[in-house]
Amino acid sequence: MTRRIVALVVILALGLSGRAAAEGLSVGDPAPKLEVKEFVKGDQVTSFEKGKTYVVEFWATWCGPCIVSIPHLTELQKKYKDVVFIGVSVLENDPAKVKPFVEKMGEKMDYRVALDLMPEEKKGRAGKMATHWLEAAGQDGIPTAFIVNTDTNIAWIGHPMEMDKPLAQVVAGKWDLKVAAVEYKKEQALKVKMRTLQGKIITAQRSKDFKGLLAIVEEAVKEDASLEPMLAYPKYMALLQLGDADKTVEFGNRLIDEIYKNNAQALNAVAWGVVEKPAEKTDPRVLKMALRAALLADKLAEEKEGAIADTLAKAYFENGDTAKALETQERAMKLAKDTPLAQDKDMKDRLEQYKKAVKK
Repeated sequence: MTRRIVALVVILALGLSGRAAAEGLSVGDPAPKLEVKEFVKGDQVTSFEKGKTYVVEFWATWCGPCIVSIPHLTELQKKYKDVVFIGVSVLENDPAKVKPFVEKMGEKMDYRVALDLMPEEKKGRAGKMATHWLEAAGQDGIPTAFIVNTDTNIAWIGHPMEMDKPLAQVVAGKWDLKVAAVEYKKEQALKVKMRTLQGKIITAQRSKDFKGLLAIVEEAVKEDASLEPMLAYPKYMALLQLGDADKTVEFGNRLIDEIYKNNAQALNAVAWGVVEKPAEKTDPRVLKMALRAALLADKLAEEKEGAIADTLAKAYFENGDTAKALETQERAMKLAKDTPLAQDKDMKDRLEQYKKAVKK
């Protein structure tokens, strides 16, 4: 499921960008060259022109969160017609699958799409774009987007679902590049720092030492409070596994109201962590907290993401509102139509489950 992948991405946020180097490609730097094999959709772009704004987004056909992001990128392209959007397919196991995928997506993927330039004898991260953009910027996860401003400098780097505000400011000429560069370097330094904690946290997760995991997180945050956003999800899941309803609800509400209040994907993961397979004696307060997270995620996504609607439907169901569960799941299925999510058997099974529950 898409949302499981999203949850995993949230958990591994403490390690995905851990290779960021202090002197790597950063916000404020000149954009590297466009080195793609070919454009499979849209007019070819060979270089960045001054006076134009570009979005270079990295994705793959196998990447669930990338697929979730595609319709949103299309909406942004329609909103900003003068901005050149280029989706660069990278890290593909079989590049031959890209063109058929793009053709199947049709108008849902309505912007330029290109293939990374890959040396014949190499695969994976050896592509020119993956190497000179993603790896150079310490970005080990996809989807990742780069905004290139009218001076052909990198104005912003991040998840495409979080690009609306910075893109609007870049287009309006209100983006403070110097401030953004300083903030980005601080964020990258934090991610490098997280590497020292990654091994300990993964070891605790694998051994199911949730008390030990909590101790690791709390000690790290006590030493450096700026680490909390990256450690929040592992802490939340540890509390959930320990079955401490009071602390789970308290911290879950803090995630909703503060730490993840503007992050639909993270809120979706918070909700799914509870409702995917709730224990028989899950505290009703925990279920209500999960519903609140799902509702906010759906609101932030403007009720347009199938995976998030699917989570919300499950949250309604686990809270006993079968009518809303069915209504929301039907919306989720409509949103999933003509996307890879439509093939998810679990989503279809849940739809039938809710139908039966409503009839009782």
